[in-house]
Formats: sequence, structure tokens, C-alpha cells
Amino acid sequence: MKYVLVTGGVVSGLGKGVTASSIGVVLKACGLRVTSIKIDPYLNTDAGTMSPFEHGEVFVLDDGGEVDLDLGNYERFLDVTLTRDNNITTGKIYQSVLEKERRGDYLGKTVQVVPHITDAIKTWIESVSVIPVDGKEGPADVCVIELGGTVGDIESMPFIEALRQLSFSVGQENFCLIHVSLIPVLGVVGEQKTKPTQHSVRELRALGLTPHLLACRSAEAGNILNIHDVPNIWHVPLLLRNQNAHHSILQQLNLLSIAMPPDLRDWTKMAETYDNLTNSVRIAMVGKYVGLADSYLSVVKALLHACVACSLKPSIDWIAASDLEDDSAKLIPEAHAAAWGTLKNAACVLVPGGFGDRGVRGMILAAKYARENNVPYLGICLGMQISVIEFARSVLGLERADSTEFNAQTPNPVVIFMPEGSRTHMGSTMRLGSRRTLFQAPDCTTSKLYHNSEYVDERHRHRYEVNPDVIGVLEEAGLKFVGKDDSGRRMEILELPSHPFYVGVQFHPEFKSRPGRPSPLFLGLILAATGQLETYLDQNQNSSLTALDLSQYCKLLLVCVR
Repeated sequence: MKYVLVTGGVVSGLGKGVTASSIGVVLKACGLRVTSIKIDPYLNTDAGTMSPFEHGEVFVLDDGGEVDLDLGNYERFLDVTLTRDNNITTGKIYQSVLEKERRGDYLGKTVQVVPHITDAIKTWIESVSVIPVDGKEGPADVCVIELGGTVGDIESMPFIEALRQLSFSVGQENFCLIHVSLIPVLGVVGEQKTKPTQHSVRELRALGLTPHLLACRSAEAGNILNIHDVPNIWHVPLLLRNQNAHHSILQQLNLLSIAMPPDLRDWTKMAETYDNLTNSVRIAMVGKYVGLADSYLSVVKALLHACVACSLKPSIDWIAASDLEDDSAKLIPEAHAAAWGTLKNAACVLVPGGFGDRGVRGMILAAKYARENNVPYLGICLGMQISVIEFARSVLGLERADSTEFNAQTPNPVVIFMPEGSRTHMGSTMRLGSRRTLFQAPDCTTSKLYHNSEYVDERHRHRYEVNPDVIGVLEEAGLKFVGKDDSGRRMEILELPSHPFYVGVQFHPEFKSRPGRPSPLFLGLILAATGQLETYLDQNQNSSLTALDLSQYCKLLLVCVR
């Protein structure tokens, strides 16, 4: 196995994840099979209990792993399916070591950071790196490892030492270290300063690791990669290719003899297509965590994929759900008026997932506005439950209808806690991972978007569900549940047939959206927002379009609509 390690220095947030993903793209374009590992030095076992404000979104994998959002970047860029073990945390490592200690595996020895913790890290990396993630048999050729945090952080010290040992155990021709750093520019004189990077490299070398390449913002020299700002992140792999980063990496890993010249024609076309788009569509994103865009990173990327497939640029209007509420009209009237003005100017409405009761009333108002005014609506997880609550209140007249998450004493619990859930433990106790949804009505919009499939496998992350006891009365009033789990009692997809596009899903379709292969539900939302959905569904029920065909077709439809 060949390893490419990506570390960061000077400051956090330099784009190590995108750099690691882009390196993987370039190596894959050279004909190599690539897998990825993300190391997060925090003590949490996983990202499942962390606030989106704390660490961005929690990305969910097929196996139910709740992991760092960078694994979402890896999956989208490399088109692979990772496992929970591809995300290593300090909590996981210490937990595994302590479990061995309790079993007596260390034969009475004193358990220490070196060698026991470092050995556990090396063993984990070596075992996970050989797990195939691209649907093929056998291990990958290269494993790209991203070490989270910044060199010098006390939390990452055991990982630095373990990776130093790994570099010696696998040999220099099997290990390449790329250090991502910052070359700041002093505003007064406009001069680039390399001293912070010098100190960062010196600290890394003092810990026993010497970078083979530096990935910096500005400097241009032999083994220094200039990763400057680009119009969109799809240009980053092209930026690396243009600077022959792949040649330096392949040379270090002794892979020049078997690697091909990088074929990035499709990637180039995708990046340039986005740059040349002139038309846009306005999307109202009504959520709880809009103060940090990374909280909904996969939703944003899924909207991007769908819009590009329709030859459009996404124009996302972030609306704090609480600003739509009646109380805000009294407390912060300007924000309230601005939020409603933004909502009413949008071509479609999306309510993503979330937990807790903050902003729920605003989400209900947004769902009601979309339903009553025939504005395309997509509710994801909590967004689906919101649409059920709103429908029960507004159409059925159950004014106190609610979720037991927000009101445990509600007389009309239309959303309830799942029976198998735990009320005492929060971590890894939700309904997680890939689950099958069976379509109940073959002529429903969602089934058509999924190419008339009888079922769909999507990723879940929830502990509340629509109350199966109220399904009958909801359906009698017009709200149809067109997708259910294999038991038939758990509601997965709802539609309002009388509406142009009013869809709610219990799962998270954003996690499986890919560049060039957008999520069908996000594509449906954008098509509906631009008046193209009916024509698309009528003409494409029995065809399978490639990404390029879809883009050209949607562009033609857009011209016809205008």
C-alpha cells in the first residue's frame, strides 16, 4: 500500500479536505485506485453528538457511521463508498485500547501512549486502507490520509508519532507527505511572507516528519504547489495537474512506471461548464443553523449538482427559520420582514434536517407558504415532519398537532419517538445508514424521478418518525405517503398530488448526490422551480440520460420554457 499524508500548518481552515480529495482525483485520473482516511484528533468517538455550529454537518455513511464532513468530500470527489472506520478519532483509538486492556490482551503490561496507542493507530490505518471502497475487489493502490487540526496541536501528537513510525515501517518509496500551509500577504505593503510556513515545517520536522511537497497559497518553486483561489473547487484537481503535482507524488511513491497521464477531460468540462453558466435559480433554504454554511454542506453540494445538470447556478437564500416567526415581527421587525421578502422571492423552498424546537414555528410557516402558493417544496428529515405537522394543523384543523420532540404532552402527536430508540444514550442510537424504501404508487413523482424503480436505498439519520396511527386520516385529506419501509409502518416519502412539487422524505438524499449524477429529488426540485418537471418526466420515463445528455436536455427545456 502507498500512503499520501496531508497535514496542515499555521491556521486551520486552509482546505486540507479539498486538497486531499483533489489529490485523490488526480491520482485516480492516472489510472490508480484510491481510498481515503480522515483522522480527527478530538476525543469524541464520532461526530454524531457534535453541534453543527461546532464542527459543521455530520455526514452519514451507508453503514450508519456518523463522520466528519470531509468524508463527504472524499465520496463526492472520488465517487467511492466509505465506511465508519475510514474516520479515525482519538476516542475510537483510546476506546479500542482500553477494551483490550480490560480483556487482558496486554498481559499485565503498563499501557502507554507509546507503544500501545501509536501501535493501535498504525494497525487501524493499515487494516482500513486495504478495504475496497470503489466496488471492485482487492485493495486500492494509494490511500490518502488527512490529519485534522494543525501541526503543533497537543491532541494530534500521538497521531504524528504513529505516522512517523508508519513512514519508516512501509519505507520511503511508499510514503509521501504533503503539508498544506499559508503564505499570508501583508495588507500594507502587499508582500508575501513565508516565515509562518517555515516555522510550521520546522515544527513538523522536529516531530520526525519531513514534507515532500508544500501546498501553499502563493509561492511558486520546485516542490511547492500554488493553490490559489479558484472560481469553484472543481478547479483544484486541475490546478494540481497543471503544476505536475501528480508527477512529484508518483515519483516519490515509485509509481511513474505504472501510472498513466491524468485524464481529467470530464472533470475539466464540469468545472468549465459551471464557470460559463449565466442563469441562476433562487432557492430559499429555511433552517436552524444558517449561520454556518458548513452545517448544510451536503445539501449545498446536492443543490449545486442538480443546478449544474439543469445549466443553472444555484442562488441560495439563507433564511433563519426563527426570523419567520410571529414573535420576530415584534422583537426584530427588520429581520422578520427581510426573511419573508426573501422567502416570497424564491423559486422553491427547502427545509433541511435538524434537532430541537428552535425555529420550528418558522419552518411550519415556510411549509404552509409553499403549500398554499404552489411553490416547489422539498422537506428533508425534520423538513418532512414539519410538513406533516403543518398539514395536520392547517388542513385537518388539529391546531395542537405536534411532534413529541417539541411537545411531549401534545394531544395530537403526528410525529413520535421511534419505539426502538434510546432515551438515555445519544451517540449512535438513531436510525442510521442506508435503508430501503419501497414505492407504494408507481405513478408518483418521486418514483418517476428515480426512473420508475420499485425501491430506493438512501441514508437515514433520525430518531422521530411520522405516527403510523394518523396516516389514514392524513391520506384521506390528500397527503399521500408514497414510500414506506419494508415493514409498511414507517413512512419514508410523502407527496401532495394536487401540488406542482411538494415532497418530504425521511431520509437524506443529499449524502449520495455526486457531481454529474445529482440526487433525483434535488433535480426534481430544481426542475419544478424552473417549470421543466412535467416535460422532463413525460419524456424521460423509459430513458437513462448521462450527465452530459441531462445537462443538454435541461438547457433545451429551459430555452423552450422561456
